Amino acid sequence: MFNWFKSSKSEPVPEALLQWLQQWQLPESGAPLALILQTVSLNKNVLQVQLKLPLLSVTAALQQALTDAGFAYSVQIGYQSDANTVFKDIKHIVLVASGKGGVGKSTTAVNIATALALEGAKVGLLDADIYGPSIPTMLGLSGEKITSPDNKLMQPKFAHGVYLQSIGFLVDPLQASVWRGPMASQALLQLLNETLWPELDYLIVDMPPGTGDIQLTMAQKLPVTAAVVVTTPQDVALADAQKAISMFRQVNIPIAGLIENMSFYLCGHCGASDDIFGTEGGVLLAERYQVPVLGQLPLQKQIREQADLGIPVVLKEQPVAQIYRTISRQLILALHWQTSVQQASQPEIIITDD
Repeated sequence: MFNWFKSSKSEPVPEALLQWLQQWQLPESGAPLALILQTVSLNKNVLQVQLKLPLLSVTAALQQALTDAGFAYSVQIGYQSDANTVFKDIKHIVLVASGKGGVGKSTTAVNIATALALEGAKVGLLDADIYGPSIPTMLGLSGEKITSPDNKLMQPKFAHGVYLQSIGFLVDPLQASVWRGPMASQALLQLLNETLWPELDYLIVDMPPGTGDIQLTMAQKLPVTAAVVVTTPQDVALADAQKAISMFRQVNIPIAGLIENMSFYLCGHCGASDDIFGTEGGVLLAERYQVPVLGQLPLQKQIREQADLGIPVVLKEQPVAQIYRTISRQLILALHWQTSVQQASQPEIIITDD
């Protein structure tokens, strides 16, 4: 029954253990582990679990659950993605967008990308905000310049486990980019196509705010896997986020989920919570458009401070870091299910001699 779990080069895995693994559910999502398993093998007392997805953070939970169930094995988790590439050596392209500026979209994109890398994924980040490239600062790369091995193609920068490309590496940060939409779109496509991206599980694209030329260029010229929409709970932001969702649906880009940023302010002195920008507006918007809520983030000084320092807050041992980690895991699973559904819905072409 469970032969697809087994490896011919390993010791036999006890049937009771295979039964238990079949039923164990992933934390947070409750999805069965069996849905993302590649192989399970046993080497002495080490249980080697190979996943289809980069979810290395489940190691501790699986180890504790095994121990609680009476299995005396040490767990090692790896992953080998079975997803096809969609662009060069990139398996998923994810747009992080918002209808308006000032909702924390770039900060969210940086922390999601870094959180994905912490899960073991190979991650790239494209700063597509041509007019306001802030991500080099958030990753501690402010002032860096682009390098090229052949004066034609560009090397991405690397920081905190993330490969980064940004117009900020090519222009003077004190000068404004006074470009019309088509020129900005062309510059973005050059950044994408002329960068020596390594093999990537995910390329996160930090989009400029709005629904203009750059957004349409990315939607029409690239095989985008999905989009993530960032909003705050206030009515003004929600109105623009609604337009972003509508735009992506018009160009047939799936929405992987919505992130509500600045959901509440938690006082660092008394612990009181205050919904400064409104209450659960993003949740209601997600319900209206039937898209999942990947997470709700607080308005917190540490997020801004770490961004200014060039060290994403997700790298720190703080409660908000765990929210970003949860969002990244939800995104990994959402993209996996979406890709699986798309592949299953594709017609099978059979060639015969008739």
